[in-house]
Amino acid sequence: MLNFYVGLLVLVALVAANLPWLSDKVFIFMPIPPRGKRIWVRWAEWLVYYFLVGLMALGLEYKATGGTHTQGWEFYVVSLCLFLVFALPGFVFRNELQHLLAQRHK
Repeated sequence: MLNFYVGLLVLVALVAANLPWLSDKVFIFMPIPPRGKRIWVRWAEWLVYYFLVGLMALGLEYKATGGTHTQGWEFYVVSLCLFLVFALPGFVFRNELQHLLAQRHK
């Protein structure tokens, strides 16, 4: 059962890392700002999602083992980089592929 939860956590992280680039609304439910969603808003939203997924992982670890293990700074750097890699498909879609597709249909 633990493997299911770990797989689900990875899937949630993959979706959460791509949400800022695939959704024009801020945090999925707030309306679009008048001038559009700026890149810094997308990055801030991405960082908030990183911390939310981290809290979810911490809760899963506590539920599975009855406690949490202390981690060094290396763990957090690696998890941040992994979350950044997870965000690559949405980032590429938003900033490269969408513009190329729009130019092709003109």
